[in-house]
Amino acid sequence: MPATMIEQGRGNLRKMVVEPAEPAQYHLPLVQGGETGLHPLNGFVGQHIRLEFLGEIHCIHCGRKTKKSYNQGYCFPCCRDLARCDQCIVKPEQCHHHLGTCREPEWGDTHCMIPHYVYLANSTGIKVGITRHSQIPTRWYDQGAVQALPVCRVDTRLQSGLLEVVLANHIADKTNWRALLKGDVPAVDLAQQRDRLYAEVGGELAALQSKFGVQALQWLPDAELMNLSYPVQSYPGKVVSLKLDKHPLLEGELLGIKGQYLFFPQGAINMRSHAGYQVALHTA
Repeated sequence: MPATMIEQGRGNLRKMVVEPAEPAQYHLPLVQGGETGLHPLNGFVGQHIRLEFLGEIHCIHCGRKTKKSYNQGYCFPCCRDLARCDQCIVKPEQCHHHLGTCREPEWGDTHCMIPHYVYLANSTGIKVGITRHSQIPTRWYDQGAVQALPVCRVDTRLQSGLLEVVLANHIADKTNWRALLKGDVPAVDLAQQRDRLYAEVGGELAALQSKFGVQALQWLPDAELMNLSYPVQSYPGKVVSLKLDKHPLLEGELLGIKGQYLFFPQGAINMRSHAGYQVALHTA
């Protein structure tokens, strides 16, 4: 351990900000006094760093102090009341905005009743997912995908969820975080998989188009594949998910960054799941 460490910043965590590049460029947002400081992380890969939990958690929406974080950063009242914490965010096929029962109709207008993309990605093997048009390619970096390919553009979140359910009967819709910590994954031919899926679900896609309109769900046979890379020197020696509640002083060599994970020899920490935690970041 270095004799002296330099504090780079302190404040309440937010999920890491990533800029598309080769490799991806990561910044750690720390919120203090209403101001957000962005702290570049790539330059510390291969160096000794210290992440210290200072004992407080604040809701990322209302700012109130909370003993426990819900749904990646919210206090209980916000988790109960906000549309962004509703079950339909995890299961978009259950979106109920059109029924007039959305917790926050205006939020739903700007986040759910807008174009979405259904995509294939290769993070720990091929999977299907959805994202808002404005979250491309951020969503893929957050998942640690090394390849991604949009396969269908749809008009709303509900439509993306319904199509995802159809495709998930033929392909996985989950990322295996343990596999993400083990190392690089082989490339796959996503275009070939897209064409295979179209052949298998064409009838169900046509049924959705009949319900919502042909233009509402547009299959993308010519979409461009995106390759993504990350600042990783090596992977953790142990496939362990580290939590600041149990490890309030996390220290060691920063082996790399991928998805929303920081890699250390003793395991990896998911920064998004610690949103709202008050921390101090020190480097050698």
